[in-house]
Amino acid sequence: MTRRNRRTHSAAFKAKAALAALKGDKTLAELAQQNRIPDWKKRLQVHVD
Repeated sequence: MTRRNRRTHSAAFKAKAALAALKGDKTLAELAQQNRIPDWKKRLQVHVD
């Protein structure tokens, strides 16, 4: 099993996520889910190409 590197997020990304959480438009779980979808898309594209 390979070990994954930890992700580092930019200050801009963190600020955007924090503002979205403060607004209360979406739950923390929904915000976390949004971050995973692009990652899943990239992984799929690597396997398809």
